Amino acid sequence: MADAAGGGAWWLQPLSALQAALATDVAGLSAGEASSRLSRCGPNLFRDHQEQSALAQFLTRFKNPLVIVLLVASAISAFTGEVANFLIISFIVLLSVTLDFVQEYRAGKAAERLRLAVSVRATLLRDGKHVEVPVAEVVPGDIVLLSAGDLIPADGMVLEARDFFVKQALLTGEPYPVEKKPGTPSADATDIQDAANAVFAGTSVISGSARTLVVKTGTGTAIGAIADSISRQPPPTAFEIGTRRFGMLIMRLTVLLVLFVLLVNAMFHKPWLESFLFAVALAVGLTPELLPMVVSVTLARGALRMAKKRVIVKRLAAIQNLGSMDVLCTDKTGTLTEAKIQLERHVDARGKPSERVLELAYLNSFFETGLRSPLDEAILNHQHIDVSAWQKVDEVPFDFERRRVSVLLDDGKTRLLVVKGAPDDIVSLCTAYEEQGADHQSSVDDAVLERMRAQYHGLESEGFRVLAIAWRHVPLDHPHAVISDETTLVFAGFAAFLDPPKASAGAVLAALSVSGVAIKIVSGDSERVTQHICAKLNIPVLGVMTGNEIAQLDDHALRARVETANLFCRVNPSQKDRVILALKARGHVVGYLGDGINDAPSLHSADVGISVDSAVDVAKEAADIILLDHDLQVLHDGVLEGRRTFANIMKYIMMGTSSNFGNMFSMAGASLFLPFLPMLPTQILLNNILYDISEVPIPLDEVDSGEVRSPRVLDMSFIRNFMLVIGPISSVFDFLTFYVMLVVLDANEMLFQTGWFVESLTTQVLVIFIIRTRGNPLRSRAHPALTATSLAVVTIGAVLPFTPVGAFFGFVPPPAKFYFILAAMVVTYLVIVEAAKRRFYRRFQNRERAARISG
Repeated sequence: MADAAGGGAWWLQPLSALQAALATDVAGLSAGEASSRLSRCGPNLFRDHQEQSALAQFLTRFKNPLVIVLLVASAISAFTGEVANFLIISFIVLLSVTLDFVQEYRAGKAAERLRLAVSVRATLLRDGKHVEVPVAEVVPGDIVLLSAGDLIPADGMVLEARDFFVKQALLTGEPYPVEKKPGTPSADATDIQDAANAVFAGTSVISGSARTLVVKTGTGTAIGAIADSISRQPPPTAFEIGTRRFGMLIMRLTVLLVLFVLLVNAMFHKPWLESFLFAVALAVGLTPELLPMVVSVTLARGALRMAKKRVIVKRLAAIQNLGSMDVLCTDKTGTLTEAKIQLERHVDARGKPSERVLELAYLNSFFETGLRSPLDEAILNHQHIDVSAWQKVDEVPFDFERRRVSVLLDDGKTRLLVVKGAPDDIVSLCTAYEEQGADHQSSVDDAVLERMRAQYHGLESEGFRVLAIAWRHVPLDHPHAVISDETTLVFAGFAAFLDPPKASAGAVLAALSVSGVAIKIVSGDSERVTQHICAKLNIPVLGVMTGNEIAQLDDHALRARVETANLFCRVNPSQKDRVILALKARGHVVGYLGDGINDAPSLHSADVGISVDSAVDVAKEAADIILLDHDLQVLHDGVLEGRRTFANIMKYIMMGTSSNFGNMFSMAGASLFLPFLPMLPTQILLNNILYDISEVPIPLDEVDSGEVRSPRVLDMSFIRNFMLVIGPISSVFDFLTFYVMLVVLDANEMLFQTGWFVESLTTQVLVIFIIRTRGNPLRSRAHPALTATSLAVVTIGAVLPFTPVGAFFGFVPPPAKFYFILAAMVVTYLVIVEAAKRRFYRRFQNRERAARISG
């Protein structure tokens, strides 16, 4: 069915032939037929992506090179008679992989449910009724209803159109919107840019409305055919780059230790297979194999917690970006104001109330077919005016460069162009103005122009948003409205609107500032209006830049200025984008909050794009995070949640680079002087899986208030220095354990391995209570699940040597004296680690403070 129209320039076919081929009519498909076609044609996705089954995803976990090497080596040992060894290793590997898979799979499903909750939907005609369905369920033959702000869901033929303009730069590179209308183009219109009667998936509606017949879906669309070439993965976030560097650091250390162990064991002529298994098990112990699971589960849990606060996360990695964000760029409407705009005044050129201004503004807003702004809604809601005598002839849609919209109207006696837009642009286009209605006009000279400007500047200083209204007569046979018609206009007057400040905004902005997030207001409004709102909310104005000033600066100069200003006014979409890129170039993590057609580029450019559920499709699709309420308070809650998520991920990383690494380092060092392996490969793997189990509840853990007080990024030098401070302490106590086992207890091989297994597991599990907080571990309480799991694992490790299972792993019961010595060593170890941790953080904070002062 997707190929019913054939290949090539299908828009050249007659509409009747396409309707026949697609077996559809003006009432649209039936629900049953649409379901059948969806089964045959597949989902309307640009990539023919089939989600792997749960079993396939589980099996991919075994592609880990370390897992493969371990299983192969253990299989070889089975052929040499070590069947028990093979069974133990296989069971532990299976348990570890299952633990990782189950947690991450559940997290992925939870995140997908949240994404679907805010997915873009299409309005279709089915069974003769308007219905909304997810874009993925659109099928060939559907009738799609489109209006300004919509993303076009599939390639299709235009059936009806009303001043329908589409931006299709994604496919054709055309910078300006193009008009689409029904009809058959000339036979040589074989290129997409010539297809004036067709629309294409992935492009967006700028103004007007239309009905289209879906011809191609999914990979059959124009964008689907080139999706892989035009789509790029978003650049890696600072956190993703940091985790990769962390992985490389651990990999280098692992390779060095493994090669060291193999070399030492070869020098001492120890059994090669046992030595190889020991080295591989050591590598497994060093590898942070749970890191992807901990990251996924922690992010998914953060997304679920944010959903309860009415913040929906579309891309999980954005949570960490939100926590690291130190600059938020936002418009003022709906953020600093209530977004309850009302028309308060309509005045002529002399500042007197004028019904004529209201009538012209009403005509323009009523007949405009673009995406109506809140100002249009305020005009239409202010007072009903009978416009039945007028008919619309044409329209020049609003754009952000001209900052105005024009409609061409006819009442049978006269043809009138009515223009509404930004005051500074409109007054400069006027050559006359009304004195007492349309019949009394005077010329605009410099003095009048200055008086007009003073008038709207005064309104803006009082907090009013102002539109200018102008008009001109055109001949009755004037067929179309074009931009060149917007000259020699007659000025009618101003419409002034009031959007009251949001009472809660000042307190929330102060809270964001305390949390280390600077607010930059990036608005198309006048600087006077914006400054008035800031004064009402007690927001300090550090500096103001206008769009004209930004246009005169190159990128390097703009980077120097963006730090000193927090109000950017009268800016167009490209200037908003430049401000965001300049802030990013200064090293900031930038968030952008927007909900309009013009906000899509900025949402893409920001580190974290934030929109609202009521936004146009283009903005919602570009955003990483969707706010169900247009309220900075929920955003502030989301910032704190992002920081909690990051803090819990850091706990696992800090554990992997301190105690765990110290134990594995000690194990490699023990190979130098012990005539036997310090721990059997199966014992190392058992130690590792028990340790991993104790770490699973980390995503649930509470986070100290100090951890969410300011933005944080993954700092590899910080992690490396922490490892170099805490890791050696662990190794010192490991070597002390060696002394106790060999000298005090005169242990043989099996008792030594048992004693060290218990000691290493106990220290590396219990130290989480020290490392999980920068403060006093007795005051910062861990989550009950983390406490219970950790204590259970320590208990299992202590009791295991006395059980038949322990004997199976090669353990023997240690003497009672060992446990008394162990208790004293563990307490001493934890006290020393706590002291070293506090000293480390004091020095780190001093360096941070010095860096801020010098910066």
